[in-house]
Amino acid sequence: MKKLILLCFILLTVSCGEKKVVQLPEIKNSKITEVNDISHAYLFFNESMPDSVELNRKNLISTTNWLINVDKRLTLKQVMPQIKFLQDKKNNSSHKNENAKNYFTCHNTSRNDLGFLEFTDVVYQLSDSIGSFKEFNTLWDNSKIEIYVESLNKITFAGGSTRNNALEITNIHNLNKTLNDFSSLNIQRISINVKQSLTFQDYITVKSILENIGMWQNLIDENEFIY
Repeated sequence: MKKLILLCFILLTVSCGEKKVVQLPEIKNSKITEVNDISHAYLFFNESMPDSVELNRKNLISTTNWLINVDKRLTLKQVMPQIKFLQDKKNNSSHKNENAKNYFTCHNTSRNDLGFLEFTDVVYQLSDSIGSFKEFNTLWDNSKIEIYVESLNKITFAGGSTRNNALEITNIHNLNKTLNDFSSLNIQRISINVKQSLTFQDYITVKSILENIGMWQNLIDENEFIY
């Protein structure tokens, strides 16, 4: 158990005799604390080449639940093309298990243990899909809210009654409170748009908050835009 707790902070793997480290993103509370029938992939941060990213997927088995271990220092610009690649590989595999899911591995600080965030059904739209991104966001609909996360201290709401006057908040932890201000409107869909310059740690913070927004969670569109 002591060894497992240490792994919550820095997850280790060995490749060709070389020790490599993944610093897991932290999450205060994780709804999922255990996943069985698993295989792992790793996304490494290189301190000497911070703009690069290395994917190790040698141990992935398509019929299992996938635990994707991403270094929290990487940016979404580095991470998300690799995540889309892994999703496509699993979806297109000739050996499928429809019950197998995908999770990001985190350090659950409230339990000092591992925690997991599921992203199986998220469809990531990257900046190279800018055509569909623009089309999606220019079709104004008062029943839709767009949330743009530029940083944890700059989140913009557009949609509903804010069409001509976007609403900006300066603390991601006020997201749920702000959404409640729209409760009198007939909101049917919430679109999440995240700046690709965010670190993976910041992204996990956003995702963990979105996991705990009550009734609004069911309205979040499966398409998630990384711009």
